[in-house]
Amino acid sequence: MKVATFAIGGERRIGVVNQERQTVAPFDLAQQAADRGILALIGLAKLPPLLNPIPLGEVTLEAPIPRPVRNIFCVGKNYHEHAKEFASSGFDSSAAQGTVPQHPIIFSKLPECVVPHRAPVFLDPGVSSAIDYEAELAVIIGKGGRRITKADALDHVWGYTIINDVTARDLQGRHSQWLIGKSQDTFGPMGPWAVTRDEIDLASTQVRCWINGEIRQDQSTAALIFDVPTLIATISEGITLVPGDIIATGTPAGVGIGFKPPRYLVPGDVMRVEISGIGILENEVRERAA
Repeated sequence: MKVATFAIGGERRIGVVNQERQTVAPFDLAQQAADRGILALIGLAKLPPLLNPIPLGEVTLEAPIPRPVRNIFCVGKNYHEHAKEFASSGFDSSAAQGTVPQHPIIFSKLPECVVPHRAPVFLDPGVSSAIDYEAELAVIIGKGGRRITKADALDHVWGYTIINDVTARDLQGRHSQWLIGKSQDTFGPMGPWAVTRDEIDLASTQVRCWINGEIRQDQSTAALIFDVPTLIATISEGITLVPGDIIATGTPAGVGIGFKPPRYLVPGDVMRVEISGIGILENEVRERAA
């Protein structure tokens, strides 16, 4: 099931997407519940009834979780080839661990950086001149817990969405940690919607990214160094996960920092991220006005 958070008539709604018919059928939810995005559905024993479908062209898609419950958990260097390209970039504050990490590298992005499909990503030349893209599959936790085992981990997953982990590489290197470079305003495109966990086969889900129509990233999640159950088990070992938590699982090789010279984003670039089973997340890069 594909579930979108969207706006129509000045109100936020949640609904089931039919891509073939290009419609979205809203759930019959109170406005206060719908304002939380798909968080309103997580944990419900029974889904609310659906109302009449609306053409997708008549709504404005929002991020599936417009305001995450807390920081987004992110994973660094989680594909072998990306680990190699990043380790050689000069911006890798975790390089002491070796090219390929022995344990998952976990950092976070602030909730406020999240923007939806087709929203602009703003570059501020007064802050950074080295902005990069990172296409990622994101896990949405449906059932919380602590010390979740790998065997039980997928039972705690509600579903998945797409995140573009936009990054200021110079800030990432300058501060020797990643929160500031990852959490700039608008640096968290998410969407276009979320899918329930039955829609995704983690053994064969393709993650792709195009910049201005040129494919840059193309890798299956089967190539993750640390798979989704391992990530859930690692994070929850001493941190209690809660429903609505988001885990961005890492990006494949082909990011801008991996080219020589680097190919950073500039105003006018269009980032198009596609993950099989979910859809397409597209955002244009613009320069922030002074």
